[in-house]
Amino acid sequence: MRACVLGARGQLGRALVAALPDAVALGRDDLDVGDPDAVAAHDFSRYDVVFNAAAYTAVDRAETEPAAAWRVNALGPAHLAAAAARHGVTLVHVSTEYVFDGTVPGPMPEDTPLAPLGVYGASKAAGELAVRAAPRHLVARTSWVVGDGGNFVATMARLARDGACPAVVDDQVGRPTFAGDLAAALVALAGRGETGTVHVTNDGEPVSWYGLATEVFAHCGRDPGDVRPVTTTEYAADKAHLARRPANSVLDLSRLTLSGVAMPPWRDALARHLGAAR
Repeated sequence: MRACVLGARGQLGRALVAALPDAVALGRDDLDVGDPDAVAAHDFSRYDVVFNAAAYTAVDRAETEPAAAWRVNALGPAHLAAAAARHGVTLVHVSTEYVFDGTVPGPMPEDTPLAPLGVYGASKAAGELAVRAAPRHLVARTSWVVGDGGNFVATMARLARDGACPAVVDDQVGRPTFAGDLAAALVALAGRGETGTVHVTNDGEPVSWYGLATEVFAHCGRDPGDVRPVTTTEYAADKAHLARRPANSVLDLSRLTLSGVAMPPWRDALARHLGAAR
């Protein structure tokens, strides 16, 4: 597979580069996907598959910086879709459960209607629609990504080490997705020639952010009771410009399973991740 990884310096990008050591790895300084001239000038004919892990992921900041979010998350995929169509390559684009409003009960299948609650989700939904212009494309929706860098698990581990007792939201439920497992799944799906839209997260029983925080505290040798559960309303009471988030972030993995890709349970992946981080 002649592959190119865009957004190669992010958490998922680094995991994709590790899974594809022969891939061309491009960070924003190498190719800014939001720049139409730069994308048009790049020779994508060298690749079979382009993995787009480039994204504006500052969910709260997007509320006050909408143009920045739309530039990367919506216009960027549109530029890439045009390039993929022109050069005959497969575009694998990574999206998010934030394209949904989280009101659907139970695990959400791929055909759940798009209904984003904020700027970030709206920009990612627009990016999905743009990617469909590429004749060969795969949109992979994921959730709660944890990798090498700043993320919720890293924050909770730091707070545990520092002796803090954080308040964490207990009424938003989902599944963590570990970057290495996500990267392996994307490579496998691309290798199988899968197209369309597929949900990719770690498997296992859904958990709230609070529940995930208690698991991290326990792994770090802290009493899980040191984490205090709060509602979204309580957490947001004194925080300005906080984006609305879906209460249900659980994605249905049926199509992924039918494709022959099995994801490890998130608790196993969490233990592996925290063990490697020590």
